[in-house]
Amino acid sequence: MSEDTAAVPAQQVKSAPAKKESGISALLGSPAGRNTGLVVALVLLCLGGVVTAGDRFADVDNVLTILRLAAVIGVVSVGMTFVITGGGIDLSVGAIVALSSVWATTLATQGIANDSHWIVMVFTALLVGGACGLVNGALIAYGRVVAFIATLASLAAARGLAEIISNRKTQIVNVPGFTAFFDASVLGVPVLVVIFALVAAGGWVLLNRTTFGRRTFAVGGNPEAARLAGIDVRRHTVMLYTLLGLCCGLAAVMLIARTTTGSATHGGLYELDAIAAVVIGGTLLSGGRGTIAGTVFGVLIFTTLSNVFTLNNLSISAQAVAKGAIIVVAVLLQQRLARRSGA
Repeated sequence: MSEDTAAVPAQQVKSAPAKKESGISALLGSPAGRNTGLVVALVLLCLGGVVTAGDRFADVDNVLTILRLAAVIGVVSVGMTFVITGGGIDLSVGAIVALSSVWATTLATQGIANDSHWIVMVFTALLVGGACGLVNGALIAYGRVVAFIATLASLAAARGLAEIISNRKTQIVNVPGFTAFFDASVLGVPVLVVIFALVAAGGWVLLNRTTFGRRTFAVGGNPEAARLAGIDVRRHTVMLYTLLGLCCGLAAVMLIARTTTGSATHGGLYELDAIAAVVIGGTLLSGGRGTIAGTVFGVLIFTTLSNVFTLNNLSISAQAVAKGAIIVVAVLLQQRLARRSGA
């Protein structure tokens, strides 16, 4: 009798953890639910654009403009997804884009490109971006400098170096082959958008289907446990920041192609836009969880929002306020879902 009586509480204790959360919170806590929410938000935003701006928003040329604008910051955001998933942060991406664009459009670089091939400009931008990312990663991993401080210093240094090289002047691109290639379209889709799609697809495969991606999740979730599991955390951290630097270099090439200029003012507030898109997409700021698909949706949401604001003659300041508010709401929602998941 006493054994049966004692067995009942034991069964209740065992069954208690099996209770699952249901409803909206459970849906939003799943990857599919998060992406569904982003799709709904994007659709509602597009409907708002149609209602407030009418044919000006729904016009094909305007849609292509949104995609072109999203492509540049989207490439940076894909790289930022890896860094934040790995437990880091980078505030220097905008300055790296500016420095890469300036270095790739100097008279010397353009002269070599005209004498040989315009791909020289692309390699130059990638080399500069990758080098900046490598420096950031080395400072953080081996110099043990806090990521916030290291990248903040890089922001100032890269922007200052870009101003010195360009003498604070806008550098015009005079390489016909370069502009002709990036102005082209593939089946009606601009080359810049195609590049963004390829980078996003490659990033998804790298993060979700390779050892590199699994190590990124491990390092971001628990660096000490990753180290004990045999992962060289410091080397992997350097690789993450170098990858982001390469993405910034590629984004600089795309920005040069879109504006036909290289300038020390390029990439202004790209760090805010990239981090916002990544966080909105569902990547945890604390690391350990990341999603490329969510980042793509986050980029499209913010770019569309900016476009709707512009079409309705709303100020840039209002756009910044809206972005800041969205970031805060997204982080609060992440924390709430994380607490419920832990419970």
